[in-house]
Amino acid sequence: MGSEVGVEVINNAGNGDYVKGVVGLAKGLRKVKSAYPLVVAILPDVPEEHRHILKSQGCIVREIEPIYPPENQIQFAMAYYVINYSKLRIWNFEEYRKMMYLDADIQVFENIDHLFDMEDGYFYATMDCFCEKTWSHSLQFKVGYCQQCPDRVKWPAEMGSPPPLYFNAGMFVFEPSHVTYQNLLHTLKITPPTPFAEQDFLNMFFEKVFKPIPLEYNLVLAMLWRHPENVDFNQVKVAHYCAAGSKPWRFTGKEANMDREDINILVAKWWEIYNDESLDYKKPENAHTTTDENTNFSRTSSIMASMPEPRMAYIPAPSAA
Repeated sequence: MGSEVGVEVINNAGNGDYVKGVVGLAKGLRKVKSAYPLVVAILPDVPEEHRHILKSQGCIVREIEPIYPPENQIQFAMAYYVINYSKLRIWNFEEYRKMMYLDADIQVFENIDHLFDMEDGYFYATMDCFCEKTWSHSLQFKVGYCQQCPDRVKWPAEMGSPPPLYFNAGMFVFEPSHVTYQNLLHTLKITPPTPFAEQDFLNMFFEKVFKPIPLEYNLVLAMLWRHPENVDFNQVKVAHYCAAGSKPWRFTGKEANMDREDINILVAKWWEIYNDESLDYKKPENAHTTTDENTNFSRTSSIMASMPEPRMAYIPAPSAA
């Protein structure tokens, strides 16, 4: 097994604009002086132009094949979630000992390399929330119970123990393993898809080894209005621009909650990093390797982009993934 730690990005929309998110993330990691490479996992239809942009920003580009779930009649919370199962491929990146997955719509404002020092053998991520209608299919939503505020509405005693903790799959720390990879693919074949696609699947698969980390390491922007009591805005290390209308490169401020001051601050911070030419990748002198070679660092940091929305209709609702 390798000893590197890496970052991957999956991009399915051939000419989609998520490449801007990856570039912003690469520059953000340089700004906070992360010691580890950024690995970008892409699907085959990503155009050569975007691949060149990623390599020019110092990214290690890895092409992966898509993974599709078993066919059934499930209606995903977002239609494009169907391709998100492709992120399971990263468990086969065994040249890395430990990796950190980050969606492409994430920005890092403080160095988080120390997360690689957490104890091995666990799956680390931040807890999600069950307060939006996109969760109306869940028992948590029907009861009014949310793990972010478990005392606000108690889980009914007659229903037994509360459901297991549920994480957001836009950022997590994990250990690649071919055995785990094969188990993931086998389990996927016999597991019916659910509304939140691979996020639900990963929660089921890693339920016993999941360990929560603070929200500051993956602030899903909707937490700012869903659970402000749990957010210290000044301590946010990683912002996840997954709320409807919050993508900085598409931001208009017209969607629900997008006129908030804190949202506008975070969008402005993203653009400040993206537009900073001093953060563009500069190849080290005497460098003899290319950015897409599988060099074997003692560690590497790893980021993976979420699936961009394809050009198809989908249910307009706040994203929780």
